[in-house]
Amino acid sequence: MDAGAVLPKHAHLHEQTGYLTEGKIRLTIGKQVFEVNKGDSWCIPGNTSHSAEILKESVAVEVFSPVRDEYLPQKVK
Repeated sequence: MDAGAVLPKHAHLHEQTGYLTEGKIRLTIGKQVFEVNKGDSWCIPGNTSHSAEILKESVAVEVFSPVRDEYLPQKVK
């Protein structure tokens, strides 16, 4: 994720868990604001509004539970 990028406030049904492997982000979950650094992790409950600001070029690994339909392979006809 590029420094200066903003992920706007949104929510979805899926629980979202993440781990920051590189960089620094400001993550807002509900009304709480967190500065997330390399090696930190987070968990966002389903249906909870959240947003992020990328403070330093970053790499995150995220898991959604249950898996989001748009991340499933499409059937080949």
